[in-house]
Amino acid sequence: MSSNGWFETVAEAQRRAEKRLPRSVYKALLAGSERGLTYEDNIAAFSELGFAPHIAGGSAERSLGTHVMGMDLALPVIISPTGVQAVHPEGEVAVARAAAARGTAVGLSSFGSSPIEEVVAANDRTLFQIYWSGGRDTMTERLERARSAGAKGVIATLDWTFSHGRDWGSPTIPEALTPRAMLSFAPEVVRKPRWLLDFVRSGALPDLTTPNMAPRGQKGPTFFGAYGEWMTTPPPSWEDIAWLRETWGGPFMVKGICRVDDARRAVDAGATAISVSTHGGNNLDGIPGAIRMLPGIADAVGDQVEVVFDSGIRRGGDVVKALALGAKAVMIGRAYLWGLAANGQAGVENVLDILSGGVSSALLGLGRSSVQELSRDDILVPEGFTRTLGATEVPR
Repeated sequence: MSSNGWFETVAEAQRRAEKRLPRSVYKALLAGSERGLTYEDNIAAFSELGFAPHIAGGSAERSLGTHVMGMDLALPVIISPTGVQAVHPEGEVAVARAAAARGTAVGLSSFGSSPIEEVVAANDRTLFQIYWSGGRDTMTERLERARSAGAKGVIATLDWTFSHGRDWGSPTIPEALTPRAMLSFAPEVVRKPRWLLDFVRSGALPDLTTPNMAPRGQKGPTFFGAYGEWMTTPPPSWEDIAWLRETWGGPFMVKGICRVDDARRAVDAGATAISVSTHGGNNLDGIPGAIRMLPGIADAVGDQVEVVFDSGIRRGGDVVKALALGAKAVMIGRAYLWGLAANGQAGVENVLDILSGGVSSALLGLGRSSVQELSRDDILVPEGFTRTLGATEVPR
C-alpha cells in the first residue's frame, strides 16, 4: 500500500473497503439477492468474452470521449446512482467531485444521502434518479426540484424488487441511529476505528435519511420510510413512464432493461437512453448476466436510442467489451463505492483512473484509436453466450 492510499485494481479497492468498513456497511455494498445467481453471472460472463487484437498499424492517439444524455464525457464511464450509504462522511458529494475531476457524469439516487443541490454544485453533469414512488403530484415536485437544482437529465429506475432472503445473510440496517442502535453496532464499529474516526472528524454520524424525497429544506424520510412509500405505490405502466418523460421534458433514461420488447416500449415512451441492467444482481435472482443481454437489445434498438450498460463492470477491459457489443457508455456502482470506502474522493478518482487506463490499454491492443471505433469484430463471443429475451415483435 502506498503512502497516499493508491491502489491498482478494483479488486484491491474491494479488499480495502472490507477491511475499513463495519461488517453491516460492507454487506450492504456487496448486496445481491437470494442465491446470488445474477450477481455472480454479471461478473463471470465477462470472463467468457475474449479480445481479437491487432499487433501493428494502430494509432498512437486514443480517444475515450463519448456523448450521452446530451453531455460530452471525457470517458465512457458514468457513476450509477446508489441509495443511502454510510461509507464516507462526504458521501455523494465526494463522488460527484471525483467524477467532475475526471470529466464524467454522476447519477444521484432519490434515495441518496446528499441533497441534489449540493451534488450539482460539485458536478454540473448530474443525473437525478427517480423511482415510481408516491403520486404524480409528488413525483412532479421531485422533478421540479431536480430541474431547479440544475440536473442535466433523469434516470427512471424500474428494475428493483428488493428481494429478501440472501443466502449469505442480509445486512442490518437501522431505521435511525438511536442510542440503542448505536449500542448494538458498537462491537462492529470498534473493530473499524479508521471508519469511525472519519465520521468523528466530520462532526456527524451517518445520515440514514433521504433528503431528495422531501421538498427542499424539509427533513427527508428515513430510508425505510422512503422504501415504504415505494412499496405501497402501484407499479407504473408504460403510459406512466411516457408521462414521467414528458413531465421532465429533457434527457431521460429508462434503467433496468433486460428484454427487447421492453427496450422497444421505452423507445416508444420517448426515452433518450436505456440502461441494460440487472440492478447489479439486486433484483429478481436468476436473470442472466446483463452483458449477455446487451447484444440483442443493442441490435434491436441501438439506432433509435442511446444504449447504456450497467452491472458487473470491474476493469477497463469490461468497459471495452460492453462498448464493442453496442453500449455508448457504462455505469458503475460497487466499484466506485469500494473506492470511496478505501480512500474517499481520491479513491473514487483512483477507480475511474483504473478503468480509464484499462480502456486505453485495450484500445491500443485492439488497434483502435477511439472508443467510437469499437465493434463486434474486436470481441470473441462464444457460441451460446448471448441471451435475447422478449424478442417477439411488439405492436407499434
